Amino acid sequence: MASLTTTSEAAHEPQGAQDDSLLAEIRLFWRQFFVQAFAPYRPELYYMRGPGPAWRAKHGHKSPPLG
Repeated sequence: MASLTTTSEAAHEPQGAQDDSLLAEIRLFWRQFFVQAFAPYRPELYYMRGPGPAWRAKHGHKSPPLG
């Protein structure tokens, strides 16, 4: 989820600089928004290989042989 944070230093800048900084903030917001909104789904980040040793200990299963 994208969020936009700003600081208020506009009172000390000339009018042209205010417009440029506002435009830069808007561009940054939309760039971050599109990166987050249209990021490809990567299932390998969520892939689990199966029950771990804690589950096996709780349910009384032996570990599979290695090798």
